[in-house]
Amino acid sequence: MSLAHIGTVARLELTQRLRSVSWYVLLGVFALVLLGITGLAFAVYSWGDAVGAGVYSIVVNIVLLLVVLVSPTLSGNAINGDRDAATLAAVQVTAVSTGDIMIGKLVAAIATGGAFLVVALPFLALSLLGGGANAAVLLVSLLVLAVEIVVVAAIGVGLSGLLARPLFSVATTYLVVSVLVIGTLIVFLLGGMAVRGEATSYHRPYDSSGNVDCERWESNSYEVPRFDLVWWALAANPFVVLADATPTELSADGYPVDLFGQIKYGVRSAQLSPLEQRWDECDPSGGVTGRTPQEVLDSTVPSWFVGLGVQLVIAGSLFAGAWARTRTPARRLPPGTRIA
Repeated sequence: MSLAHIGTVARLELTQRLRSVSWYVLLGVFALVLLGITGLAFAVYSWGDAVGAGVYSIVVNIVLLLVVLVSPTLSGNAINGDRDAATLAAVQVTAVSTGDIMIGKLVAAIATGGAFLVVALPFLALSLLGGGANAAVLLVSLLVLAVEIVVVAAIGVGLSGLLARPLFSVATTYLVVSVLVIGTLIVFLLGGMAVRGEATSYHRPYDSSGNVDCERWESNSYEVPRFDLVWWALAANPFVVLADATPTELSADGYPVDLFGQIKYGVRSAQLSPLEQRWDECDPSGGVTGRTPQEVLDSTVPSWFVGLGVQLVIAGSLFAGAWARTRTPARRLPPGTRIA
């Protein structure tokens, strides 16, 4: 492989994008969406002390949302689109190798996904004016976001090399990404509701005068969903990976100050067994004798590296398969595939 050849392939791919007016319209619409989201985020977090941290987390998650919505369209026809236009064979007969083509297409797809992050940079900088943001949160969240852009791009390029029809490969890319984003959530919700267990709730009884009897406990049993048995289904969700990998900032009262922490706290809480609940009216703090967010985070296990590993295996397998399918001379191609 040659860096010069990779750069040439990537430049040709990006030139086709930049010539399209719709590409600039798309980025302009994205900027307007971010402007509105940033304004609403400031209104949502205006009550807290870490306004900047909250707004920043929302903007980063919106960037990830736009990447998973738009990137499959831009990368899902990278190879078979050129094959349909009879331009791929013209490149393959030059000194450019299969690796140069594959890596160049991937670099171009990553660059188009990264363009959304570049557009979002002013809004990310604006969010920091609210204060409360942590340097570690900024670094880790942007790093994980960049990895997710690479994963989605690799899935799109891989499927574009494996499938003969551009429309079908784009649709399949959306399907794979949807499985990671929405499918994992569906499996978690339906799986947790399908698997049920008997929980026991303990509470203090009341005496004949209506006062709480702090010497005794009463209990009752009921069925509850067992989300603690299927929480792992969320591990490969890109938004869960982003939130779980990002360090958590807690407010003075012990609760997450941003969207990263709130998602992480929700997913980690799903790991806890719901089979025993206690309401102690005699406790000076009152209410449920549960764990604080910090205790929940400390007593549960992170899953972001497992989820990210699953994503990388999927993206790497599809990309490797496309590499083998694009190699020349081709031994076997789908029927009706155009070569030149």
